[in-house]
Amino acid sequence: MGMKCSIFREVDSLKRLEGGVVNLNCSVVQGLDLREAGIDWEGLECEGAIFLGCQFPEGLSICDLQGKGASVFPRFKALPFNPYRPELYTREELMEGWTREEDRSVDKQIYDHFVKHGKKDPDIVEALAERLHDHAIDDGLTDLLEGRIEKDGRKRVVAVMGGHGTGRDDESFKKVAHLTRRLTKEGYFIASGGGPGIMEAANLGAYLADLTKEELDTVLKSLEASPKYDSKGYVEAAQKVLDQYPTGHSSLAVPTWFYGHEPTNLFSAHVAKYFSNSIREDGLLAIARHGIVFAPGSGGTTQEIFQDACQNHYATFGEISPMVFLGKKRYTGDTMLWECLKNLAEGRDYERYLYLSDEVDEIVEFIKANPPVASKG
Repeated sequence: MGMKCSIFREVDSLKRLEGGVVNLNCSVVQGLDLREAGIDWEGLECEGAIFLGCQFPEGLSICDLQGKGASVFPRFKALPFNPYRPELYTREELMEGWTREEDRSVDKQIYDHFVKHGKKDPDIVEALAERLHDHAIDDGLTDLLEGRIEKDGRKRVVAVMGGHGTGRDDESFKKVAHLTRRLTKEGYFIASGGGPGIMEAANLGAYLADLTKEELDTVLKSLEASPKYDSKGYVEAAQKVLDQYPTGHSSLAVPTWFYGHEPTNLFSAHVAKYFSNSIREDGLLAIARHGIVFAPGSGGTTQEIFQDACQNHYATFGEISPMVFLGKKRYTGDTMLWECLKNLAEGRDYERYLYLSDEVDEIVEFIKANPPVASKG
């Protein structure tokens, strides 16, 4: 009988193979180029090991690895994405190839492939590649949030939801940027849906958390010249901010190729981009253990509100966390969402975790005063 592995060791970087590795028993080696890794393949122990889409030295017999007890998942050919990628995306990686004359970015190439082969009725191989990719993103996201990437301990995630069509000149955009600036300074880690509009504002404020309120206002004013993601000079305006402030705080973007191609959010250091919107959306809500802020939005934001309410209502993950609504007019005047949620939560543990305000300072204090708590139900 083969070795039974109760715990697998993840090997997602060549640095973990330095020093002449001779034992990879019960290891998962994910998406690495092993052609010059310095491994003694002849003497290598690899019982129970799993190689996911790795590149091996020429002449190495995969059958030999399998004979030693390893499982080898082969690489997929002719794909613009790596289904076994060992880490999250970066904004630089996704934007590679973009010019103001033509968008030939990696992001756009993956989207074009997805529309043609994967969004509607993918064949079995394409569907498998997409699922493996999204599983790899899940794994990379766990590494980040548990502190293994930035070596800073488990992150206290606050997510921000809102309209992707909100302009940079909109008051909600500015409030969200100031809010995430404040929350980042308080030690929270900001996550957004990764697109333009409110999502960009969330990552922007987090990135520029070291600026003063007045300095951030100046940046926001400069962005107003290209307010919408389809405005001329939209990407260039964001790049100018990065050129002026080349270093900033990290935050997370969790976008999807499902809804279409929009410019990559340039202010997030880490990008967990998915093919499956349902996995992406439910996962984004789930990781926001320290609360979610709902800025004004439309159908997508409304859906997210009720998904989050469901997680709190049934304590899906064993705890409840704040649901904060930024925009009294939107949630009490334009819609009846606030009243609906209050009625739904009446008598439940999460009733006191609902909050409505137009003020940044009030929201920050509410989130600080209401950390996630185990449900009594």
